[in-house]
Amino acid sequence: MEKGIHRFDGRAAEYARYRERYAPEVLLPRLREWCGLTSEWTIADVGAGTGMLSDVFLANGNRVVAVEPNAQMREMCVDLHEGASRFEVADGRAEATGLMDSSVEMVAAGRAFHWFDVERAMAEFRRILKPDGWFTSAAFGRSQTGREENEAFEQLLRGYTADHEKSTHAAYEAYGRIKDLCVRDYHHEEIQGTMTLNWEELLGITMSLSHSPLHHDPRHGPFERELRVYFDRFALDGKVIWQTQYWINVGRFAV
Repeated sequence: MEKGIHRFDGRAAEYARYRERYAPEVLLPRLREWCGLTSEWTIADVGAGTGMLSDVFLANGNRVVAVEPNAQMREMCVDLHEGASRFEVADGRAEATGLMDSSVEMVAAGRAFHWFDVERAMAEFRRILKPDGWFTSAAFGRSQTGREENEAFEQLLRGYTADHEKSTHAAYEAYGRIKDLCVRDYHHEEIQGTMTLNWEELLGITMSLSHSPLHHDPRHGPFERELRVYFDRFALDGKVIWQTQYWINVGRFAV
């Protein structure tokens, strides 16, 4: 996960305010059915960011340990969850969480999963999971395809981020490996939807992305102007529509 730690420096505020939220009503019924999730479980949310996936489990009454390596994201996570008695934020990585052996019933990972060194991370998850514990990956966000707006946005990003296509391919490859690693009681579901964004929301969510040029980057001005052209091209009644998708994977490791 080291390669992604500092990619989110300077992005915590936009991430917390504008990124797509996970819906408890989408995730919790599936996890209860597939895994037998109860409020008594302790959950490790690894690569927690500002705690958006943690919030789903907090809504279920779980004790949650949010493991996050980026200091700015971790600080934002702490601030956003002040007073949450069943919530703890820890400085750690997917490959070295710092948690005790056999200490959690479930390891959960959201959009950060593709930043992990998958082999080392899965070995670490085996260590911290209780016997017969569960792993779940619940990614949610815009689709790369599905609507012209999505495809045009991807094309815009490619013009300003040299490694965007490479990292997108790596992300799909990482998520595709989960079914081969969680070989027991594996479940997978993809759920499509849409979201609407006004100009402020589009700019905010774009600046939360690890590839977008930050304000001090000389490419930022041209990037924002091109983003505005994109918005003006696709906006209807002041909003752009994106297709979204959940990629939900749940399973247990081989004995």
